[in-house]
Amino acid sequence: MAVRNSIRSVLLPALLTLLATPVMAQSALDDCAAQAASQYETGYESIGRDMAAMDATASVEACERAMAETLGDPRVKGWLARAYLWSGETERAMPLFEEAAAENSVVALALYGDMLIVGDGVDIDVARGTEMLQRAADLGFAPAQNSLGLSYDIGEGVTQDYLQASRWYRAAAEQGLPRAQTNLGLLYLEGLGLDRDYVAAAAWLQRAADRGEARAQYNLGRIYETGLMVPVDLALAAGNYRLAVDLGDMFAQNGLGYLTEHGLGTDADAALAADLYSKAADQGLAVAQYNLATLYEAGKGVAQDYPRALDLYTQAANSGDLDAAVNLGLLYLEGKGAPQDYVQALSWTQLAADQNQPIALNNLGHLYENGLGVAVDLVQARAYYQQSADLGYPLGIDNLARLDAAAAAPAEPEVMPTPLTEPYPSSKTDA
Repeated sequence: MAVRNSIRSVLLPALLTLLATPVMAQSALDDCAAQAASQYETGYESIGRDMAAMDATASVEACERAMAETLGDPRVKGWLARAYLWSGETERAMPLFEEAAAENSVVALALYGDMLIVGDGVDIDVARGTEMLQRAADLGFAPAQNSLGLSYDIGEGVTQDYLQASRWYRAAAEQGLPRAQTNLGLLYLEGLGLDRDYVAAAAWLQRAADRGEARAQYNLGRIYETGLMVPVDLALAAGNYRLAVDLGDMFAQNGLGYLTEHGLGTDADAALAADLYSKAADQGLAVAQYNLATLYEAGKGVAQDYPRALDLYTQAANSGDLDAAVNLGLLYLEGKGAPQDYVQALSWTQLAADQNQPIALNNLGHLYENGLGVAVDLVQARAYYQQSADLGYPLGIDNLARLDAAAAAPAEPEVMPTPLTEPYPSSKTDA
């Protein structure tokens, strides 16, 4: 008995240690999952979280402990790589992404696939990235399904196919992924790969908006502002824009700025409109830069500042905003914000006219008729007035009629041409 008791006293602590090891490992794994798992992973729906909701320090610490105690569980590798990525330690994440992706960690496949496609921290390899997304999507991981849908939507790494895009978006949307619900709603809105269906579009966008998806809130605002299969409701449009503004969406900032400037669905407040336009302009949205410039040019809601208007018009025009190019040409023509410069006036006006912008075509006719920056050429002037008139622009119609009447009438004292338009009215994006 003494011997057996001795043996027992030696073996029992060892046995307890052996029994405790998997319990401790499981606890460490659970701690890591609670910090860094995705809610779209099977089995982790209730504790997973978006990356933006992760605590970088806590997730790294929990998953490093789990990594040491679980002997390289592929799930933990994927979660630790996700935690490193969120904490800005991309170099430490990469080998883990490689290992976890090889072992079919859906988190690793989806994140690493996206990184390879866009070249975020790694050399671009679209084919390999797409293959990873496909594997994770086939395993039912909603973020990968949405990313694969986006690849088909824009034709990146695969042949563009809106029907395939809609199928993958739907698979992710039905799992509750807000950005996939938004993307599916936009396909219905535009009739891409699916029959255009504003009711279905609004339903999917509403689901995403209810989950705090800014793009969905913005596009719902567009639907109510323009009356796409719903009664126009500018107050509801403003309300949806406001929700997206709170999340920093530049399109919503511009949209709400427009409604606020003009008192549509909300109180008119030019100063607030200027502030909203400014936030979107600072993010590089050309139409917001244009809208803000019109306020500085007119001194509406802000102190009149022609140089600031000229700078904003230039930024917007360089980004392809044709209305901004028109107004930039007018400022140079009139010497506001910069010395009068007919060459610059002609250049910016020509740029917009070449894209069939009706006001620019009319203004270009004015420049050729009066020899401003170019030699007088009435034939060319008439051609530009005609193009503007054909597009329905009233001044183009008037100038064409005046020029034709002058050519048909006996010589009379010179009549000054119809003045150029005032700055083009504020517009807003339809994107």
